[in-house]
Amino acid sequence: MIARNGAGPASAATDSEARKVFATGERRPPSKPDHPKTQPIRDERPIASCAVTDLAFHPLADLFPLMVGAEFVELRDDIKQHGLLEPLCEFEGKLLDGRNRLRACKAAGIPIPSNMVEHFDPKKQGDPLAWVISKNLKRRHLNESQRAWVAAKLANMRQGERTDLEPSANLRKVNQAAAASMLNVSERSIQNAAAVREHGTPELQHVVEQGNLAVSVAANVAKLPADQQREIAEKAANGNANVVHKVIKQHIRKQDEERILGLAPIAGKFKTLVIDPPWQYDGLFLGRGGPDYATMPQEELLALPVPDWAEDNCHLYLWTTNAMFPDAIELMAKWGFRHNTVITWAKPRYGMGTHFRGQTEHVIFGIRGTLRTRVSNIGTWFAAPTGAHSAKPERFYEIVRAASYPPYGEAFQRKARSDFVNLFEQRAAAEAAE
Repeated sequence: MIARNGAGPASAATDSEARKVFATGERRPPSKPDHPKTQPIRDERPIASCAVTDLAFHPLADLFPLMVGAEFVELRDDIKQHGLLEPLCEFEGKLLDGRNRLRACKAAGIPIPSNMVEHFDPKKQGDPLAWVISKNLKRRHLNESQRAWVAAKLANMRQGERTDLEPSANLRKVNQAAAASMLNVSERSIQNAAAVREHGTPELQHVVEQGNLAVSVAANVAKLPADQQREIAEKAANGNANVVHKVIKQHIRKQDEERILGLAPIAGKFKTLVIDPPWQYDGLFLGRGGPDYATMPQEELLALPVPDWAEDNCHLYLWTTNAMFPDAIELMAKWGFRHNTVITWAKPRYGMGTHFRGQTEHVIFGIRGTLRTRVSNIGTWFAAPTGAHSAKPERFYEIVRAASYPPYGEAFQRKARSDFVNLFEQRAAAEAAE
């Protein structure tokens, strides 16, 4: 018997009829009960021309991931023990709410009486999209990446994709900003999800949708070859986060190493140089704390043609972490600059660390020749938010422009800026210029 939201079990006649509907799709008048008072209340409105179990899922319902694994098994067992307590909801001849309950009923062998399927009426219940989102967010424990995935699907849906049945006017278009607000996520998260939807393999998309991999991480994985994406997705599906991050870093780093092999230093002289060395930490960073880009040993950094890039009077801004200070001082001397002072970036949050948690990063300021700074009212520290791994804040570049002279050259750029010349270029471009 099926319990119906506290109304008690259905009559034997109704239950028998429902089983027939479940199996055959036939809709026949209910048999007359022995006692009229026991006849259940029914909604005689036609639901659809097909059987309840054959209803296709509405596109709005499909915005949300289906239950899988232990979560679905728990729902199935609950319905098997207590019956279907919450009605399904149909809209435009498709199932708007109750996909997982329908699947669980099928798996448990529980028939669905026709009076456990309600009809959604926009005139009374409002916007079907807002209704579906509210229902799912209240009952499902979706993480931020899953909500971003839903928002990206929603923002990507054209009006014609919402439904092929009238009244299509009930389904409105939603842009990224509106989708972000409705799902309580950032637009950046939606953009990451959109990148995975566009470039990710089906396996990678699946683990994001199921909440096994953060969408910000998956956006980087989507840049890798398909076989590597599938490898990472398989490990994410198995739930080993540490292994996943290690494999991701290995693949991204290998890709970056291949890119580095195609670079060559450019010719030219500059009054100001900014260098952010890809330090090789030799085991100081373990696991997820290590960089996901190609690094260089100190010997290779010492051999960089920095003296060739520097004018006779030149400023050098050399980035270093706390751990690499001795190596940075050695580089500055080798490249022909005098150490002058240190500018410190104070970050809003703790980072990695062995004895103390790092919350600062430093720029060693060096001078070649007799070039003074343009102004003398800039302090030796600044506060700025952190960005992607190793990315430097815009506030730093404002300081460089205010204190030093163009032309500006920058090695190991994380972000291109029009007034900072990249000191490396692809070999093909370098060879063509010769």
